[in-house]
Amino acid sequence: MELCVCDPKETTLSTEIGRSYAEKTQDYVILLAMTSRSRILIADDHPAMRDGLARAIAQESNMTVVGMVADGVEAVNQFSALRPDVVLMDLQMPRRNGLQAIAEIRAICPDACLVVLTSFAGDARVSRALELGAASYILKTSRTETIVATLRSACNGRTVLGSDVSHDLEQHRGMEPLSPREVSVLRLVAAGRHNRSIGERLNISEQTVKSRIKNILAKLNAHDRSHAVALAMKRGFLDPWNGSAGTAATTER
Repeated sequence: MELCVCDPKETTLSTEIGRSYAEKTQDYVILLAMTSRSRILIADDHPAMRDGLARAIAQESNMTVVGMVADGVEAVNQFSALRPDVVLMDLQMPRRNGLQAIAEIRAICPDACLVVLTSFAGDARVSRALELGAASYILKTSRTETIVATLRSACNGRTVLGSDVSHDLEQHRGMEPLSPREVSVLRLVAAGRHNRSIGERLNISEQTVKSRIKNILAKLNAHDRSHAVALAMKRGFLDPWNGSAGTAATTER
């Protein structure tokens, strides 16, 4: 059997070539990471807000705005078309609110990254957004630097809650939430309906309506019906736009 012995010089040369290739590959990976930009889709119905956010993001070397939309329907459509890395989502928008858009986008892509940027806090509203799949939740009163930092964190897979948002969640931690049926009753209370009318609308007895209102007052620690509506709006069980974090007032089966 002939024994083949490698030339030490060839071995050294081969090793050097391999090392050089590995170093170049590593440099390329680092360069790619530095030059790649996270693609952001902005969904907000206020043109000034959209433009301001776009200008702020444009200052970032690792982010770029790939689209801007003014309602929830277009947010879903543009997400499907553009597949951005992050969607910056307002909640109060025409045609389809932000919560509905979040649910639809996550149904399309379960790994979609969504950051809520809204004027509305409220523990129930925040909890609903997070349950639907929002990665972060901050308020429009936040500084521009905070908004940009939140987007950066979302791109890196981290969750951010604004300080006011975290305070709301902590303040109501452990409190029993309103049930969907209680929310249905309270929405009709907010619309100015009396107990009999609410019962007829939901196809339940007037006594059942009274019982649910009693439970609502106790859960919200409300003094009366008007106070309950105000508290439910603040916490996000009822929303000031068409559609809500709760359940629509429909006839019960």
